[in-house]
Amino acid sequence: MKTLISREEIQKRIESLGKELTEYYKDKDLTVVCLLNGAMIFASDIMRAIELPLQYDTFAASSYVNTSSTGELKIRSNLKLPIENRHVLLIDDILDTGFTMKCIIEEFTRKGALSVKSCVLLNKKIKDKLFSAPDWVGFEIEDEFVVGYGLDYNEEYRNLPFIGVLDQE
Repeated sequence: MKTLISREEIQKRIESLGKELTEYYKDKDLTVVCLLNGAMIFASDIMRAIELPLQYDTFAASSYVNTSSTGELKIRSNLKLPIENRHVLLIDDILDTGFTMKCIIEEFTRKGALSVKSCVLLNKKIKDKLFSAPDWVGFEIEDEFVVGYGLDYNEEYRNLPFIGVLDQE
C-alpha cells in the first residue's frame, strides 16, 4: 500500500482547520455532527481542535453499496439532539460526488438548523461533481480508492493512522 497522506500531515492540517473553525463559529451555538462510520476518527480529532463549547451528535446515512453510489440516501441512524436554532457543522471522511452531503444538508435545513456547513477530510477531484463543494477541506485528492484514518475497504483498514492507496490486486 502506498502512503498518500502521512499521520503528521493529517495532524498538522487538523490543527489548522481547528483554528479556522474556532474563528468561524465564535459566538455561535455549534453542533458538530459526525457522519458515521468513516468520519469518526476525523471528527473526534477536529472536535478537540475546536476551542469552543459545542454539542456533538452522530448521523449514519449512505448512498453507497460497496464502491458505487445508488443515487438514493438511506438513513441508518438519525440525530439524537435537536438542531433547531443551532449552527450545524457536518464532518465527513470523503466527498465524491457530493450527493450524500447535499441530501443531509437539505434534511438538516428542513429540521430548522440556522446554518449547515460541511468539513471533509478528503475531497476527491472528480471531473463532473454533481453537487456543491464542502466548506472546509482537509486535502484534495485524485480519484483513487483510499483507506485509513476512518476510511475502509469492506470495513477493514479504518484504524490506519495515515491515508493510503490500496493496491489494485
